[in-house]
Amino acid sequence: MIHDRSWGSRLFDIINSTILILFALSTLLPFVHIVSSSFASPTETLTKDFVLFPTHFTLDAYRFIFSTDRILKSLLVTIIITVGGTIVNLIMTCLMAYPLSRRDLIGRRPIMMMVIFTLLFSGGMIPTFLIVKALGLLDSMWALIIPSAISTFNLIILKNFFQQMPDGIEESAKIDGANDLNILVRIILPLSLPALATFGLFYAVGHWNTFMSAILYIRDTDKWPIQVLLRSFVLLSEGRLDDPSSQDDGIQLPPETVKMAVITVATLPILCVYPFLQKHFAKGVMMGSIKG
Repeated sequence: MIHDRSWGSRLFDIINSTILILFALSTLLPFVHIVSSSFASPTETLTKDFVLFPTHFTLDAYRFIFSTDRILKSLLVTIIITVGGTIVNLIMTCLMAYPLSRRDLIGRRPIMMMVIFTLLFSGGMIPTFLIVKALGLLDSMWALIIPSAISTFNLIILKNFFQQMPDGIEESAKIDGANDLNILVRIILPLSLPALATFGLFYAVGHWNTFMSAILYIRDTDKWPIQVLLRSFVLLSEGRLDDPSSQDDGIQLPPETVKMAVITVATLPILCVYPFLQKHFAKGVMMGSIKG
C-alpha cells in the first residue's frame, strides 16, 4: 500500500518545481526576445528595452540579410563543414579511443600521458597557423576540420566508455574469427550509439559556430562560414562596413533588428538538430564518466 506523501514533501516539490521553471524561463525568454525582436519594427526595437510580442511585424531585417545569395552560399559552406567535420571527428576519435581502451596495448600509458598533456597545454594560435600554412590548407575547408579533428576531452570520455564494455564481447568475437577492426565497426560502435550521438552533437555545434579559425585561415569571402558572414552583415547594418552591393535600395536598414535576425539565422538550424538526438543525449553524457 502506497502511503500519502507528507505535507513537507509536497512543499519541497512545489518549491523545487518553481525554481526549475524560473531557471527554464531565464534561458528561454532571452531567445524568444531575440526572435520576436527580429520581426519587430525598428521603432519598436529602439523604444522598448524588451520585446516579447511585437505589435508590428516586419520582415525587413530578413529581406536585408537575404538580399544576396551570399548567405545561401555561406550556409552551404557551414553545412559542409559541420557534416564533414563531424564525420571526421567521430572517425578519428573512435579510431584512437578504442585502442587506448585496450589494456594490452603496448605504450598505452605514455600515449595517454601525451594526450592529457595536450588537454592542459596547447601549441597556441601562431604555431597552429604556421602548421596550417605549411600544409597548404589556407583558404581550404580542411583548415577548419583537420586542426580540430580530435577533442581531447571527448577522446578521454569515449575511451572510458569503451573500457566499461564487458570483455566477453570481444573474446566471443575473436573466437568467431573477427579482427580488431571488425569488432570495433560491427560490435563496439553499434553499442555506443548514445555516446556517439552526444559527441556528434558537441562536434557539430563546434563546427557550426566556427568563427576565429575562419577569420585566421579563410581569405576567400565565398568560403566564409555563416558566423563570419553574419558578422559582416551586423557591421554593415551599423554603417561600419561599406558594401553597397549587398544592400537593397528598397529596405531601410534597422540595425538592432538586423542583429536579432542574424542571431536567429545563426542559431535555429543547429538548434533544430537537438530534438532528434535528445533521447540519446543524457544517456550518452553519463556513459564513460564513472570509471577512469
